[in-house]
Amino acid sequence: MLEQEIRTQAEAAKEASYTLAGLRADVRNAALCAMADALMAHRDEILHANAVDVEEAEKAGMRLSYLDRLCLDDGRITSMADGLRLTAALPDPLGREDYSVRRPNGLEIRRVRVPLGVVGMIYEARPNVTSDAIGLCLKSGNAVLLRGGSDALRSNRSIADILSRAAYDAGIPTGAIQLLAMKDRAAVDVMTHLTGLLDVVIPRGGAGLIHRIVESSIVPVIETGAGVCHIYVDRAADLSMALRIVQNAKVSRPSVCNAAETLLIHEEIATDFLPQVAEMLVTDSVELRGCPKTCAILPNIVPATEKDWDTEYGDLILSIRIVHDLEAAIAHINRYNTGHSEAIITNDIRTAHDFQQKADASTVYVNASTRFTDGFEFGFGAEIGISTQKLHARGPMGLDALTSTKYLVYGEGQIRENASSPQKKEAHECGG
Repeated sequence: MLEQEIRTQAEAAKEASYTLAGLRADVRNAALCAMADALMAHRDEILHANAVDVEEAEKAGMRLSYLDRLCLDDGRITSMADGLRLTAALPDPLGREDYSVRRPNGLEIRRVRVPLGVVGMIYEARPNVTSDAIGLCLKSGNAVLLRGGSDALRSNRSIADILSRAAYDAGIPTGAIQLLAMKDRAAVDVMTHLTGLLDVVIPRGGAGLIHRIVESSIVPVIETGAGVCHIYVDRAADLSMALRIVQNAKVSRPSVCNAAETLLIHEEIATDFLPQVAEMLVTDSVELRGCPKTCAILPNIVPATEKDWDTEYGDLILSIRIVHDLEAAIAHINRYNTGHSEAIITNDIRTAHDFQQKADASTVYVNASTRFTDGFEFGFGAEIGISTQKLHARGPMGLDALTSTKYLVYGEGQIRENASSPQKKEAHECGG
């Protein structure tokens, strides 16, 4: 019965996707603005549902960083509404031509952007993802099938219901927005096997969820989210700048994937810089874990284990390693990172360039916090996720990442002639 229920919802989304793909941009934009207005008008309803979810999570002993991701307030609902309006104001991604040619035989060939079709979202904790995903999918002409975390079920249902009513009243085809409102974990396995109905699955959450989806799904997956992010403080760094950036990257919101998890420090400045950064972070209640060289300078901190270097804490914990030089910092990053975001603090232009070229990540910063890896900050509006892979999309994924391409070919009766010789025929036919 569970499988049939989910399949029925996916079939409705697939059917709606065909109409949605041809919907005018002004209708899609007006729907997003109506959805934003609906969020604000029904904020009390959303906050009530969220309060029940948060209360249950607290009783279950969820850690504070998890509760922070789960909790909504007036400010976060306003941000969700602002995200929908900003997305509506962005250029339409559909129909944009990026290739055009007239062939010698007279055929005109154009390549244009088109929707993916039906996007499956599997995510944990953050109810704001419900609004972001719906808005981005509708703007890019995609239907969406959502499966949020069970701990946020009431919040997600409230948001999805409010947005669906507003969208359908504004001309979005009924069925384009689907939420799997069940707690059964088997729903994820059903969803990731809906070939022919879902065109792509995007998981957002911790490393465990992402690995599970990547390993088990037979629907194509865009891998997102896991963030073991580093900051390397070079010997040519402005140390006061480095202190501000490290504090922001670790403390401003430690539960998110673009927060820093490991601090690397050039050995020539470690004796001077480490006590300063430790004093600042301990004041912010950050637990420090260090390599042997770090512990020799800061004897009161926790010794780091091998496991610390590839752990996404999502909490007020920071691992610290002293490195010999730039190459050692890059080697550490490329061994332990998740391909998310990396930063260097330095006033040496050549060092900065080398770091950006060699650090293997979707986003590489010079003298800035990793916390900027975000769709809003990059001017994309809301984001569907941050891709840590290299195929199709990489980094913060906005509207363009939710589109594919289609070739439009115009002729005047042309037919393809057979090749005149076996050699020519073989050369022609190897391409299709």
